[in-house]
Amino acid sequence: MRIARLSCIIMARVSTFRSLQFMLLLAAALAVVAFYYFGSENHNFSSTTRRIKLSQASHNANRNNADLTADTKTSQLDGSEEEEAAENYAFQFIKSSDETRDQRYNILMMFTKVDKNRSLQDKFRVAMSSMVKYAQFLEGEVLVLHFVSDSASKELGEKMLQEFLTNASFKYEVLFHDVEAFTHKLFPIVEALQKHFSAGSLAYYSDAIFFLSVAMHHILPKNLTRIVQLDLDLKYRTNIRDLFQEFDHFPPGAVLGIAREMQPVYRHTFWQYRKENPQTRVGDPPPDGLPGFNSGVMLLDLAAMRASALYNQLLDTRNVTKLADKYRVKGHLGDQDFFTMISMEHPELFYSLACGWNRQLCTWWRDHGYRDVFQLYYRCDGPIYIYHGNCNSPIPED
Repeated sequence: MRIARLSCIIMARVSTFRSLQFMLLLAAALAVVAFYYFGSENHNFSSTTRRIKLSQASHNANRNNADLTADTKTSQLDGSEEEEAAENYAFQFIKSSDETRDQRYNILMMFTKVDKNRSLQDKFRVAMSSMVKYAQFLEGEVLVLHFVSDSASKELGEKMLQEFLTNASFKYEVLFHDVEAFTHKLFPIVEALQKHFSAGSLAYYSDAIFFLSVAMHHILPKNLTRIVQLDLDLKYRTNIRDLFQEFDHFPPGAVLGIAREMQPVYRHTFWQYRKENPQTRVGDPPPDGLPGFNSGVMLLDLAAMRASALYNQLLDTRNVTKLADKYRVKGHLGDQDFFTMISMEHPELFYSLACGWNRQLCTWWRDHGYRDVFQLYYRCDGPIYIYHGNCNSPIPED
């Protein structure tokens, strides 16, 4: 009996010793983790964090000690939205103060393959220089610039933006979104559209990004309710803040603000439907015709897009096919073909921007069969706020 009791005591002490040994090992492991993650920044293994810190230091040096910070833009989101933000908001630098009270004006631009294209770089320089020149925002307002980009273009864009924004008088944020992440989410939503409105005969995976505006309400976080999408080949002649005031003029049910197409593009695209329906206004010039839209400048009410049962039904494969068959349409201009087509049936979904907000300069169709009617489309009366140098058209010097 005494031997059995002694054996139990020994086993208990061994067990206690092992528990203490395990606790010591666990404490040592936690100390190592704490050293690397919460210690000196020189020991941080995260390449993303390192790039952000280097960028922050660079921007601080170039901004005369302006208030700049860097983060991954997840602090005000939760659940799945937080995971989505961590994936898409890869880089950020800010000239801002109080995120909880500032009113944000969100702008998005496609910024892919810019590193390999000198022409796009020159266009971007004109666009950003002119935007910054005229931009004015009130106290407590922030201009948020979103760029959908590949990694090489992102690196170039960061450098170029330091130059453009150095003397900005307003608060701003810059965020780069990964084009591959966006494309992966877009493809299943817009695959049916690609078959009707892409240049290729098949629905290529990479083409999905050209339909970003169509399904952006499914891609961006729900706390982002309005955004303006802009082409790179623009030149601004007024305060970009004024463009956002156009949201206030949206009629009930409208989800998108967009200017008309200023060439007879859709007179041509809908030629078969026009032949079969000689009394139609489809493809006719303004003011009484339906000339279609140009997607160089778009105001997207994301909250309205999410709430509109009609708009989301029109994204369904069967409805896309039905309308494409009805109008005998085979487009190649991506989102603007889709918006033009559904506007023929449902104009209430759209708010028509004045042509001065997207003064297109391309004259290609004038010399390709439509000289006799070209000026009816191309004319734009009233003030010009934004020049659009589409199809590589030169932009006036002012």
